[in-house]
Amino acid sequence: MFNSTTIKRVFLATCLLLLVTGCKFGRNHDDGVIKIRLAHPMAPGNNVTLGYEKFAELVNKKSGGTIKVEVYGSSMLGSDRVAMESVQRGSLEMASSSSPNMANFSPYFMIFDLPYITDIKYQQKIYNALDDGPLGSFFNRLGEEINLKPIMFSEYGYRNFVTTDKPISTVDTLKKLKVRVTASPVEIEVANALSMSPTPIAWGETYTAMQQGTVDGEGNTFSLLSDAKHDEVIRYAVDSRHNYSMHILMVNKDYWHDLPDNAKKIINEAAHEALIYQRSITASLERKVEQKFLDQGIKVHKLTPDELAEYKAKTRPVWDLFADRIPPELFTMVQEIQQ
Repeated sequence: MFNSTTIKRVFLATCLLLLVTGCKFGRNHDDGVIKIRLAHPMAPGNNVTLGYEKFAELVNKKSGGTIKVEVYGSSMLGSDRVAMESVQRGSLEMASSSSPNMANFSPYFMIFDLPYITDIKYQQKIYNALDDGPLGSFFNRLGEEINLKPIMFSEYGYRNFVTTDKPISTVDTLKKLKVRVTASPVEIEVANALSMSPTPIAWGETYTAMQQGTVDGEGNTFSLLSDAKHDEVIRYAVDSRHNYSMHILMVNKDYWHDLPDNAKKIINEAAHEALIYQRSITASLERKVEQKFLDQGIKVHKLTPDELAEYKAKTRPVWDLFADRIPPELFTMVQEIQQ
């Protein structure tokens, strides 16, 4: 028989155990349901947003409602960097960051920022290398080192230059333009290589900077520019496709390791299917927005092969500036899938 003192000790020990596990798993196992919060910065209707909404839908369906992914977009839980830092610490389960902003966590992510290191005609090879090939394995190992695990390499797209009032087409037309850039050192050096004046501005302040003339232009995917209403101030664009970006969905490494195997299987299957869907709609959304730009009177210059070659030649030296910060094997892997 247990006396009252023993019962009290067992009760206190149980409460302490629940408190500890509660701190570890947060709100994720209430009533037998695993609840996963997914934070990302993208606007409603964006291709990245639609992919994560599909992922959440598939996880719920495949698990019979026993795993629920709650999607928080539009930076509701913080910017790319802030949300990803929360995942690193374990106070948030999942977050998505653009590949340029992932360079805050490892310079190796800058490989995707390098101008023209990937080409849209080899897109399926990029997907294969990330999902089931050497690039995916490399970033899985890298994730282990920074307490993160990649779940989805979502398509973000190829960035193009746009301006408010200055026609742009060939490389020469970009000279001396004040262009908005992120804090990415690669993006800054690309602007320098094209004889532009790079001006780092936070994304949330870019619309106003364009509107007020603080900068003449920026570089981004047409679809994101439309989602953010930047087409209200854009007048000219060129399909420069100067760098490729992804949104990388990460989960806290320790949280992932503690999930049941069947939960991991469901999440991985849902991520794979959501990626197929998300990537399949990206190109059509971009074409649709480009036509919208034209209908609005925005002039979009399509580069000829010779003009594109000049962009590539002007920006190629940027690779050499970062060669000592990116492993040679990573350069080799990316270049091998561009053949």
